Amino acid sequence: MANIIDARGRSCPEPVIMTKNEIDINPNIELEVLVDTHVAVENITRFVTGKGYNVNVEEKNGEYTIHIKK
Repeated sequence: MANIIDARGRSCPEPVIMTKNEIDINPNIELEVLVDTHVAVENITRFVTGKGYNVNVEEKNGEYTIHIKK
């Protein structure tokens, strides 16, 4: 089961920092990050793919779920 980070309503770079902190604690964790801006999706995706993670993004009603796993 994936850990969930709810970063909705937060401005960048905060969603990226929240994601980084969770990955630093447990680098093999599966994460779901909830955000509500496309900029956050792009920034988080760029950050985690650079760290070697796989990313899948789902959009529903203007909110995004970013699925992250090694």
